[in-house]
Amino acid sequence: MTKVSSTVLDEISGKLGKGVVFRQTPHGTVMAKAGRKSRKRSQGQAEVRCRIANASANYRLYAGKLKQAFEGKGTGVSDFNQYVGVNYTNPVYITKTMRVSGCCVLADYTFTVGSLPPISYAVDGSGVLVSQISLGRLVIDEHTTVGAFTQALIANNVSLEFEDGDQLTFFLGAQSVDAQGMPRANMVAKKVILSEDDDVTTLWSVVGPEGFRSVDGFLGMGSALENGGAAWVHSRDKVSGDTLVSTQKLFVVNEILTYYRSQQAMRASADSYGGINSNRVYLNPKSEEKANGVTMPGGGGSQQSGGNGGQTGGGGSSSTGSETGGQAEVVAKPEISGRTPFTDSTTVTIEGPEGASLYYSMDGSTPTSESTMYTEAFELTDTATVKAIAVIGETSSEVVSKTFTKNA
Repeated sequence: MTKVSSTVLDEISGKLGKGVVFRQTPHGTVMAKAGRKSRKRSQGQAEVRCRIANASANYRLYAGKLKQAFEGKGTGVSDFNQYVGVNYTNPVYITKTMRVSGCCVLADYTFTVGSLPPISYAVDGSGVLVSQISLGRLVIDEHTTVGAFTQALIANNVSLEFEDGDQLTFFLGAQSVDAQGMPRANMVAKKVILSEDDDVTTLWSVVGPEGFRSVDGFLGMGSALENGGAAWVHSRDKVSGDTLVSTQKLFVVNEILTYYRSQQAMRASADSYGGINSNRVYLNPKSEEKANGVTMPGGGGSQQSGGNGGQTGGGGSSSTGSETGGQAEVVAKPEISGRTPFTDSTTVTIEGPEGASLYYSMDGSTPTSESTMYTEAFELTDTATVKAIAVIGETSSEVVSKTFTKNA
């Protein structure tokens, strides 16, 4: 077998396709895939990675446990896109090494958004999580049937709109730290389908007792919540194939969460990704000092940047505000790419200028910074029009649009 060495690659005599190089030898043609050059991440890209790494890890705990977690998604928008977008302003910071290693810090993220009435819950004096779901006179034990449980929920919770055939799912997450000090988490979900006519099947044979106990007349957990998170979700499958859900956030009691929300954790995360841009001020993660008089995020507010021709330190990003050097700042338009027309599916990518955050819509509306944030390529399986903008600081680019057409 011909050996491909660095010498061969240094003496390439041609190129085939993207990054495939070849060299003619007496023994034949040697081909190899050329290595990709390392590309420095922009400040905006680094910030996105710092903010979404732990949210992405948490999403994987929920994935597949509900048929649909977010109602009203546009064509091609996934639950993952919605999950990251709705929790983007609630950052918990883990490092790149932690992300690659599958680490996770349980956080109070919103994990369902829908039109069914939300279920509220809180811990009582004993640390037991108790929901607002009233059980009336029902006291749950090992003999309680699904039918009796269903009747109690429907009769005593008119405002929660329970119906026969609905589902009630209890999520229970546990936080741990491994021998290397890395945060680990897992999640289990127990679902019962409400059925007024089921007087045979016992409730605990379906879901178990944890999360389905009587606590002073209300549905609650059987023990105190410690180093973990929990929540109940109400869902309903429609004849149309759609699924309705209640909007829920994980209730968390987690002693390590405070640290991973701290400035120290943010700096460690920024260091691992190569820097973070917050409010157009570049944070040098290796430095503990203020850059040009600007306090690092979480350091008790910010001050005005110093001189230096309107440039801040630690990366030379332009000064905050809508003007730079006396002229209005202009953000370059992003570029939307993907095959069209297509037969089965097409992958859409959006690229923008350095330091920009990208947002897009597919429902015909004009995208804003409140729209879905672009974090990774996504797949379309139906005809759709994607609109996108690039945002740096408070300034947005012009809207770009591209229509992807599926062949009939």
